[in-house]
Amino acid sequence: MSKRSFAALAVFLAAAFLTAAFGAMFLPGAWYASLIKPDWNPPAWVFGPVWTVLYLANAIAAWRVWRRGHSQLAITAWFLQLVPNALWSYFCFGLHRLDWALIDIILLEIAIVAVAALFYRHDRIAGWLMLPYFAWVSFAAFLNWTLFSLNLNL
Repeated sequence: MSKRSFAALAVFLAAAFLTAAFGAMFLPGAWYASLIKPDWNPPAWVFGPVWTVLYLANAIAAWRVWRRGHSQLAITAWFLQLVPNALWSYFCFGLHRLDWALIDIILLEIAIVAVAALFYRHDRIAGWLMLPYFAWVSFAAFLNWTLFSLNLNL
């Protein structure tokens, strides 16, 4: 791997994990613990490992597309989708706004689909690497909606 390619991979990894670090500034805490949750709510320890793998796969996907060149729109879209990803924790755990978090995560899902489609045009593996991310965010969106619905009166 060339130095330029290695540097690009480092940039994509840094962007993904800085997004994670921003989100990690807003922890669930006592407010989240007090919410009514569905029986199928995953235990807290699941989220860290899952997100770590997803951020790694996302960064590798972006790097694969970047290596192909002529992909400015796809790479820009990838960077932009990190914004609603980062903001979800702020809305949910920082502001305690499950409604805003739900709107945000729906926008994130739309962004992921767009990025996956753009990536797929340049590199099929990169496009496929976005699918676990979409699946997890879809699950998280359903959980967000369920939490919002169960806790409307709190």
